[in-house]
Amino acid sequence: MYDAHNHLADARFGEAQAALLMTCLSAGVTRMVVNGTCESDWPQVLALAQKFPAVLPSFGLHPWYVHERTPHWRDNLIHFLDAVPSAIGEIGLDRWKPALPYEGQEDVFVAHLRLAAERNLPVSIHCLQAWGRLLELLQAGPLPRRGFLLHSYGGPAELVPPLAKLGAYFSFPGYYAQESKARQRDTFRQIPLDRLLIETDAPDQRPPDALIRFPLTDTVTGQPLNHPANLGAIYDYAAELRGLPPATFAAQVEQNFLRLFADL
Repeated sequence: MYDAHNHLADARFGEAQAALLMTCLSAGVTRMVVNGTCESDWPQVLALAQKFPAVLPSFGLHPWYVHERTPHWRDNLIHFLDAVPSAIGEIGLDRWKPALPYEGQEDVFVAHLRLAAERNLPVSIHCLQAWGRLLELLQAGPLPRRGFLLHSYGGPAELVPPLAKLGAYFSFPGYYAQESKARQRDTFRQIPLDRLLIETDAPDQRPPDALIRFPLTDTVTGQPLNHPANLGAIYDYAAELRGLPPATFAAQVEQNFLRLFADL
């Protein structure tokens, strides 16, 4: 199994990353894309990739942290991209988070896209309440030839065809098994099979209790966290949604993952 998007370097995991990863490997997780979100967490993502072959690192500025970037953020990003084979992300646009400035988000997003296109690297994209503008920016390009990932795709079903035509892959998280996410599940059923990926977004987007095979709690706050080894339950749930045998579904997701993240 392949986790297309998580945050194993997140501080809420404490220093338990090695143990979490060993549990994931025992549960059948082959590789995971571990995303950075800001300049301060890129070193942790790099360290995990250098220590654990299952980690595919991804470096980028999440829209929530664009305003914290240094004047040399792009040079810093290139330094990390040069250090190990890696993807770009998590990047994107966000008009949902209260009081989050939108100023600067598009410039930073397009700068990442240009780097990805120059190097033909996959990109992991976050989008909330900005789908129309995201489509416009993607259509304007440039884009990596191999395509890009729409992490936890929550956009409308009618945007799936034009986004897929541009090279999009659509990633499904366990959180969409929540009762309130019927629209996202309906959209997921309409995505072309060769464009589907599965993610945990751990430690966030915790699935409903019925899909929790590996409970985990933040030792500081006591709040429940999403263990990345819950990936298997998400695979099974998604296979059922698409009406496919689990093995057939897993084989298709593997093909998709290896196509997008080839040679990384």
